[in-house]
Amino acid sequence: MAVLQRAGRPLSTAEVQGLLADELAYSTVVTILTRMHDKGLLVRAKAGRAFRYAPVSDEPGLVARRMHQALQERPDRHMVLARFVDTLSDQDERLLRDLLEGRPE
Repeated sequence: MAVLQRAGRPLSTAEVQGLLADELAYSTVVTILTRMHDKGLLVRAKAGRAFRYAPVSDEPGLVARRMHQALQERPDRHMVLARFVDTLSDQDERLLRDLLEGRPE
C-alpha cells in the first residue's frame, strides 16, 4: 500500500514489484494486489493487457475506514464509542468536539 501511495499515480503489477524492497515473485504481487482490490482498498483499471492499481484513499482515510468497520461489527456501538471517548487525551477530545461542531482545526 505504501508503494502505491508514494507513487501518486496508478501502478502496474510489474512497477509495484520493482519498487518493493523484498524480492517477491510476480505472481505473489498479483495475488496481494488482487486481494487488496477485492477488499476495497484499491481501485484498478485495465491498461493494455494488465491492470494499474491505486489506493482508494490516503492513509488517514484508510485508518478511518478500519475504525468505522470495527464499529460496524459490534452490536454495542454506544459502549464502544463511550470507551473510545474515555481514552482520548484532552487535546484529542477538543479536536473531536471541534470536528463534530463543524469548526476548522
